[in-house]
Amino acid sequence: MIEIRFHGRGGQGAVTAANILADACFKEGKDVQSFPFFGVERRGAPVTAFARIDSKPIRIKYEIYEPDFVVVLDSKLMKTVNVLEGLKKNGSVLINTNRRPDEIKMDAKIATVDATGIALKHKLGSRMAPIINTAILGAFAKASSIVKIDSILKSIKEMAPAKKEENVNAAKEAYEKVIM
Repeated sequence: MIEIRFHGRGGQGAVTAANILADACFKEGKDVQSFPFFGVERRGAPVTAFARIDSKPIRIKYEIYEPDFVVVLDSKLMKTVNVLEGLKKNGSVLINTNRRPDEIKMDAKIATVDATGIALKHKLGSRMAPIINTAILGAFAKASSIVKIDSILKSIKEMAPAKKEENVNAAKEAYEKVIM
């Protein structure tokens, strides 16, 4: 079983990203779960979402404490949230930043992508609150090899609430621009 934890802020699309990822993996014949963890947070407050992917039925129903992969939608969260908490040995982290992986000191395999810049280029959200979930999913497809980019694109087309083509194009661009 592969377990993924998303760290973001309310309004960035972390919960939707987990749902789209689960849908894409389901399309590939995998068993999936996706669920959020948040309380009464408001836009901008830290949000965590989770996804589980397996080739056989998933019977567990609890939060992910030891993820294989962590996706960070807002790198500023790393100053206040231990995004590496519980990350499995040889685990991987995908960070939304314009920095290169070798500039980030972490005890994990790191990939980076400027999902914010890509979302702004494709007019997803606003300059003050870009919606980066689809861009981060495109990068995740390449950085993880867990899901095919074509499955991600198909799920985005079906599940994105608005600007479907812009979201698809953001995912494609992030897939090409992720640095590992």
